[in-house]
Amino acid sequence: MNSEILQSEIILENERVLLIPFESQRNIELKEIIFDDEIWKYMGMYVRNDSGFESYIQNTLKQKKEGICYPFLIIDKIANKVAGSTRYGYLNHASQKCEIGWTWYGKDFQGTGLNKACKFELLNFGFEKIQFRRIQFSADLENTRSQKAIEKLGAVKEGIFRNNYIDSEGKSKDDVYFSIISEEWQNTKKEYFPELV
Repeated sequence: MNSEILQSEIILENERVLLIPFESQRNIELKEIIFDDEIWKYMGMYVRNDSGFESYIQNTLKQKKEGICYPFLIIDKIANKVAGSTRYGYLNHASQKCEIGWTWYGKDFQGTGLNKACKFELLNFGFEKIQFRRIQFSADLENTRSQKAIEKLGAVKEGIFRNNYIDSEGKSKDDVYFSIISEEWQNTKKEYFPELV
């Protein structure tokens, strides 16, 4: 695994999407789309006001500094607007794996094809440059929309983690886990992302 890349500025791009490091001053633009409870329904927390927004920004930057994650801003190249955020999280250098997640989009950017373009760049860079051996995804058991989106990436459903975490309101939540492993990536890329290869 090429861990040093995660210490550098990573910029990923295709015709549809631009992913830039979360530290960009453009993260303030998230404020235009972030205050929507529907976005946060399955995220284990809510961002409802300026104080919550500041906490979200600071916590994300703190976790990057601690090496827990590498967060990105998602920019919709058609609209030239910040559309949301995503990250490589649960970075595990010893086992050469991570989880792609903590992904959210403003309402106007959902269901537009942006997610598939974004996930392709993260997967392709993750397997071919960083050289992860495993990239996993998880979704709340009740979040069938996210589960369907993950399946459209060619990820293998592995099972349910019961009582996997406690959300900000004290509720115990179950997650469904999926993964793609390095040995599968070339075939998965051709089968599920032919328009982006």
